[in-house]
Amino acid sequence: QAQLVESGGGLVQDGGSLRLSCVASGRTFSRYAMGWFRQAPGKEREFVAAITWSGGRTYYRDSVKGRFTISRDNAKNAVYLQMNSLKPEDTAVYYCAADTRRLYYSGLLKTNKWEYDFWGQGTQVTVSS
Repeated sequence: QAQLVESGGGLVQDGGSLRLSCVASGRTFSRYAMGWFRQAPGKEREFVAAITWSGGRTYYRDSVKGRFTISRDNAKNAVYLQMNSLKPEDTAVYYCAADTRRLYYSGLLKTNKWEYDFWGQGTQVTVSS
């Protein structure tokens, strides 16, 4: 059974760093664009970052630009999110997702959660002030 499994979340102080990992199993996701989303309590799930299947293009929400970096290692079937200079407002459950309906897609990266059809279970990130 194919699945995406996130890890690397935890509790960190304001200004700290974390590196999230999303590892796929049961199926290769190297041919698909991947994204990271987050959901804080009582809020909608929101886009954080996305990367094309090749890793050649990335896109970020404005509030994380310059602080977060998305990357991937297709040989390991994995996607990462390096998060630096974390702020309390970054506190949320972080999810990785795959857009499996577009093979080898290198167009404009999707920011709408409905464009992604395969999701992990999430990992909690808490930033204390």
